[in-house]
Amino acid sequence: MKERAPHSTSEASEAPEASSENRAHVLIVDDEPDACELMRHILEREGYTVSTETTALGALERVVSRTYDLMLTDVTMPEMDGLALCQKVAGVRPGLPIIMITGRADVDTITRALRVGVRDFLAKPLESGALLAAVVRIVGHPDRARSSELPGEFAGQPSELRLAGLLGESEAMCKVRSLVLDLAESVASVVIQGETGTGKEIIAHALHSTSPLSAGPFIALNCAAMPSGLLESELFGHARGAFTDAKTAKKGLLLQAEGGTIFLDEIGELPLAMQPKLLRALQERTVRPVGEHHEIPFNCRIIAAANQDLEVEVKAKRFREDLYYRLDVVRITVPPLRARGGDVLLLAQHFLKRFVGRSRRLVTLSEAVTARLLSYNWPGNVRELENCIERAVALARSEELTLDDLPERIRSFTRTVSERPSADAPAAPVTSLFDAERDHVLKAVEQFGGNKTRAAAILGIDRRTLYRRLERYETERSS
Repeated sequence: MKERAPHSTSEASEAPEASSENRAHVLIVDDEPDACELMRHILEREGYTVSTETTALGALERVVSRTYDLMLTDVTMPEMDGLALCQKVAGVRPGLPIIMITGRADVDTITRALRVGVRDFLAKPLESGALLAAVVRIVGHPDRARSSELPGEFAGQPSELRLAGLLGESEAMCKVRSLVLDLAESVASVVIQGETGTGKEIIAHALHSTSPLSAGPFIALNCAAMPSGLLESELFGHARGAFTDAKTAKKGLLLQAEGGTIFLDEIGELPLAMQPKLLRALQERTVRPVGEHHEIPFNCRIIAAANQDLEVEVKAKRFREDLYYRLDVVRITVPPLRARGGDVLLLAQHFLKRFVGRSRRLVTLSEAVTARLLSYNWPGNVRELENCIERAVALARSEELTLDDLPERIRSFTRTVSERPSADAPAAPVTSLFDAERDHVLKAVEQFGGNKTRAAAILGIDRRTLYRRLERYETERSS
């Protein structure tokens, strides 16, 4: 059995020099101090900034309190294994790239890892060349400028191109992009509302990176993932000795976001006891750290996200009305993927290109896979689609993805069909050809999220004909 070691952190990682602030910051998690030191040495020699942790719980504390560009973690660790750590990290820092180091790269481990957001795998014994290649594939070379803009391939581009993170041609997504651009010079508070996995944090990044505060930090907190007892300390900070284990003073996230943006994800899960404290902080623009007796001013933009309707939560007395109106200056509603029609294929091709590029494999979508992607209802939205494509590329047996490469829930999915009327039931009334045609055309437009070009293509008519028919339907309805 491996002997548990105390936290191990490189001195340069804890207090990086000014010249290292623009380097990619990597967190290494392994309960073997020698393994941590070896990887740290390899990466720091190439110019990366590196922090190391020898416990999963310590790593989770670090991920909560600061931002990293990449995490490397071992699978087998005491207290909490690497897979469980990845799952918790995904809740606290969704989108943080993770590389898993494993001595047993079996299909079950790989599949479970992909489900919790792991991007790549390294086998033990570790080779320095493989380690560096994997890190470069995900975060680039160490001297790249760190950015508070959109993550990954969208960082460092002009504001219009940064919105590529909001891919989609459906009418609903066009409205979202337009609203983000309209807010480009604003620092108003925003509530982003949408189902889990629809890309609310991507939109928050876009709002931040196109705002006057883009040079400042972007700090994210998942209110649902943080234990209620720690939320006040996380948001407002605490003084030394304020409570058990408070051995040093800690600056809260509202102060860490000074001059930038704080993103409060799953704000609807904020405990009722915390809501008046947050409201007062937002009204006064000051915070009082736990255990302190003085107020500290802060200045940052507030962006909140919720996967439920906050108005409903207010009526149900689960969310304070005054806090809701303080946050809801501007609201952006993100459509679920099932309502975006042909955007599914656009996103699938985008993810396929990304993951094929990382794996250096030539893989395409088969017709059967394309049809299944369009018919599936995507309860997990864009995040589920991304994980599906990443898994399919990782496990593909040929140069064309097949149904066997998709998760079982997608392979076996069938749409629910309304029950046919019994022989005793009255027959449905026969409609006119005009009504039948109108219903069919309108259904096609709805299926593709208002994208008339794609709807016309599936109907086998040109776009002008579709527009004329829609105008005719509107005229008939008005008369």
